[in-house]
Amino acid sequence: MMRRIEAGGLSVAYRETGPAEGPVAILLHGFPYDIHAYDAVAEMLAAAGWRCVIPFLRGYGGTRFLSAGTPRSGQQAALGADLLALMEALRIPRAVLAGYDWGGRAACVAAALWPERVRGLVSCGTGYNIQDLARAGEPAAPEKELRHWYQYYFQTGRGRAGLAQNRRDLCRLLWRLWSPEWAFDEATFARSAAAFDNPDFVEVVIHSYRHRHGGAPGDPALEEIEARLAAQPRIPVPAIVLQGAADGVEGPLPAEDRNAPRFAGPYARRILPGIGHNVPQEAPEEFARAVMAVAAG
Repeated sequence: MMRRIEAGGLSVAYRETGPAEGPVAILLHGFPYDIHAYDAVAEMLAAAGWRCVIPFLRGYGGTRFLSAGTPRSGQQAALGADLLALMEALRIPRAVLAGYDWGGRAACVAAALWPERVRGLVSCGTGYNIQDLARAGEPAAPEKELRHWYQYYFQTGRGRAGLAQNRRDLCRLLWRLWSPEWAFDEATFARSAAAFDNPDFVEVVIHSYRHRHGGAPGDPALEEIEARLAAQPRIPVPAIVLQGAADGVEGPLPAEDRNAPRFAGPYARRILPGIGHNVPQEAPEEFARAVMAVAAG
């Protein structure tokens, strides 16, 4: 069921499924995806008695800013603050937070800064998705830099215009590059691509990638949160990190789990053969199992 609620500076469009009295899982999509990434996951969790809340992030789908004067920020502090505001608006005291890409970042921010609100965390890809902005200028290995071509494209006026004019073609290309073994069809892509027609999509996306590389200032209202994130806080809640072995963003996975020290609670890393960047849509059974596992501690 699609619903809407005012939370913080947003009117958030979200889907809710499962029993109202069940344990809560908030399922958070990334760029360039939408809530349909969780169709199968939410069905499985609802059948197991879970209440699932799946919001469109700022700049996607039916979610709208309440004020024209609010900065169209895509920075990590905004995503985390939006998640906390949604929990407050829905009167959800604690929930399992599960996400990938931008959604994983929102979940990690909330789990690090407001752990009393988080029953458990499922994060994908990098795992510890809180950006270290102080080190954003340090180069990565050339192969890793190549995989981030879109981020550098978005630093330019040409990239902004390209996203605005060719958003579906560009996002479809990213889907293919990031999940090379996922044989999605055009209907599957089109269901999610409708969310990119949000009037704030381009501004939020461009700000997200410019801010993380020091090319755009943050929202002044979020400075306190960004200051806390600059300390790279450890995440103390039960956590499972799911990593697709075929993730075209992350590339080949190192044998060493370099993110493990950033988690202070019960923690597990699971590598999924043949799975790309969009873990919940490509591997819904594994994702749903991880949500239930972190809830069990």
